Amino acid sequence: MTDWVGDWQSVYPYLQDGTLDPVMAHKAEHGDKKADEYKAYYEIGYRTDVERIEIGGDTVTFFTDGKPLKARYASDGYEILKYEAGNRGVRFIFKKAEGDAEAPQYIQFSDHKIAPDAADHYHLYWGNDRAALLEEGTNWPTYYPSSLDAKEIVHEMIAH
Repeated sequence: MTDWVGDWQSVYPYLQDGTLDPVMAHKAEHGDKKADEYKAYYEIGYRTDVERIEIGGDTVTFFTDGKPLKARYASDGYEILKYEAGNRGVRFIFKKAEGDAEAPQYIQFSDHKIAPDAADHYHLYWGNDRAALLEEGTNWPTYYPSSLDAKEIVHEMIAH
């Protein structure tokens, strides 16, 4: 889990409050949808109630409404997936070894990288069914370092 060590914030609140509107406008300039259509798409994609995640060693702490949920995770391999859009991606999978009962049994990271390397952001899938998570393609909560402010996240997203 060394690629994802750190303190991470969800971008979903920024989508909801309009902070990411310039990102949606940029996507519209270069894509096949209008800005409001991109925003609707990301509303589903980014949706989460986990506003913050801390990762240290093999321990992941999820924060919902400021309340922590903590567990230790061990590697459970990776899967190479082919998405509907035709692109491929890797999901790095971890299984809960111990921790809070409510913590998910599985977490899967997707960070747009194939080889191990520190992530600048990632999409995280979590739940209790490993196979079902691999099928998830519409909701991909996204996290950026908590050290970044809103303007820096907008800049990073436009550059991505």
